[in-house]
Amino acid sequence: MKLMRLDKFLCEVGIGTRSEVKNKIKNGLVQIEGVSKVTPEYKVDIENDKIYYNGTLLQYAEFEYYMLNKPMGCVSATVDNLHKTVLELIDTKIRKDLFPVGRLDIDTEGLLLITNDGALAHQLLSPKKHVDKTYYAEVEGKVTKEDVVAFSEGLDIGEEALTLPAKLVIKKSGEVSQIEVTIQEGKFHQVKRMFEAVGKKVVYLKRLSMGTLKLDESLKPGEYRILTQEEIDGLKMIT
Repeated sequence: MKLMRLDKFLCEVGIGTRSEVKNKIKNGLVQIEGVSKVTPEYKVDIENDKIYYNGTLLQYAEFEYYMLNKPMGCVSATVDNLHKTVLELIDTKIRKDLFPVGRLDIDTEGLLLITNDGALAHQLLSPKKHVDKTYYAEVEGKVTKEDVVAFSEGLDIGEEALTLPAKLVIKKSGEVSQIEVTIQEGKFHQVKRMFEAVGKKVVYLKRLSMGTLKLDESLKPGEYRILTQEEIDGLKMIT
C-alpha cells in the first residue's frame, strides 16, 4: 500500500494545479471506488484504489521511461512556440512532467530518452560520469586516419579546453564519408563542431546509443516505445 493525498495525486496525473484540483474535489468530480470525495487531504492508495475524475479512470505512474527515435524537424524541448516538440510525439504518456534527457538538434535524428526521472537524467548528463554517446554521421569530405588520431587527442572547438578524447570509426571514406563517433560530453553542436575543426561538414547526424541504451532500429523516425525493465536497470547502474 502506498498512500498519497488526493490533491497531490490529481496534480501528479495532470488534472490541474493544487488550487484547481481542490475545487474539482469539492465540486464532487472525483470518485474513489464509486464514492465522491470532497476532502483534498483524503489519503488514497495509489497502488490499489480506482480513482475516477469526471467518470474517467485515472492512471498513475511515479516514473515513465520512453525511447524515441527523434525525427528531423522537431525540437528537444517541453514547450516551443515555433516547432513541434518531442513530447508531442508521446501520445500515450500518463505524466505531465516528462522531459527529454539532453538535446538533439532540430536536424538530428535518433535515440532520445524521455522521462520524468530527474535523478537518472542527472546521472546520464553529468560531465563527471563520462557517459558514452555514439552517433552515426555522414560527412562532406574524406575522413582520414589523421582525423581518427585528432579526435582521440581532443579538438579545439573554440572553448577554453579541448574536447575529451573521442572514438572515431570510419565506415566509408569518400566525397561523403560515413562514420561512427563516440563522445563523452554534450556540448552545443559538438559533433558538428568537431568535424568543422578538421575542415569537414556534417550533413546527416543520428544518435545510436547513450550509455547502455541502444536505439531500437525497428522504431521509425517519430516512433517510440516504453523502455524495458532491463533497459531501465542498465541505465541506473551507471555511476
